[in-house]
Order: sequence, then C-alpha cells, then structure tokens
Amino acid sequence: MPKHSETRRLPYTPEQMFDLVADVRRYPEFLPWVSAMRVRKDTAEETLADMIVGFKGLRETFTSKVTKQHPETIRVEYIEGPLKYLNNDWRFRADGEGGCLVDFSVDFAFKNRMFEMLAGQVFGVALRRMIGAFEERAARLYGASGSSSSSAHSAA
Repeated sequence: MPKHSETRRLPYTPEQMFDLVADVRRYPEFLPWVSAMRVRKDTAEETLADMIVGFKGLRETFTSKVTKQHPETIRVEYIEGPLKYLNNDWRFRADGEGGCLVDFSVDFAFKNRMFEMLAGQVFGVALRRMIGAFEERAARLYGASGSSSSSAHSAA
C-alpha cells in the first residue's frame, strides 16, 4: 500500500497554491495520466468530481469528494473506483518570506492485487512526476520560481 508525505517550500503564497490545487477542472491540462475531469458539484467548500486516468492501455475512473478550507487545507476523500481507499491531504502555510510550505500526503491501496503490485513498482517515479507537474503549473501561472528547497520522506 503506497504511502508518501513531504513538505516543499515554494515561492508562491498559500492562496496561490491553494487555488491551483483546488482547480480540479484544469488537471487534464497539466497532470500526467489525467485524461478528463467531470465535475459534478463545485462550491467554495466542496467539489465532487470524477477523474479519468489512463496509463499504458488501462483506463480507470475515480470519484472523489474534495473538501476545501481556503487557503489552508484541501482533503480528498475517495468515493468510488478501483481503490480500496485513498487519503490525500494538502496543507498550505506561509513561510514568513513571501512563499509557502506545502505539506502533501497520500496513502492508498488498490482493490486489485495486480494493480497494487504495478503501482508499487512505479509509485515513486509517478509521484515525483505529478508533484513536479503542480510546481511547473505554479511557475507558468505565477512566474518562475526563485529557489525552492524540498525535504521528503516516504514509505512504500
């Protein structure tokens, strides 16, 4: 069951990063493997959406509820799809220097053992690519970053 958590210091405000992560409609524009999003409900506090993901001929739909507390936290609750469970949390904190600290954690398990084994083999690479996509999107939206340092800890 893949798990990962890390904190990154980014040169953007907590509000900017919150807005970027909360804008799930835009995920197909920049996140690898996300081919479409169907937003069923979208309010300032909650989004209910279907994310369609494709990878090497596999195509799956995940339904999630996203709870938003602007500009501090985003919590993703898994509703339906090929997983047993998914816990995904984002926290955005001002760093006192005009940027922010982004705390990110994800923990999930597939229902299917074969998917679980495949995910375990590529989890680290896929996760780095997805986190990088959020950082690249922030740079495109808000300007190139100055220096960004990161510290990560994970368990797979």
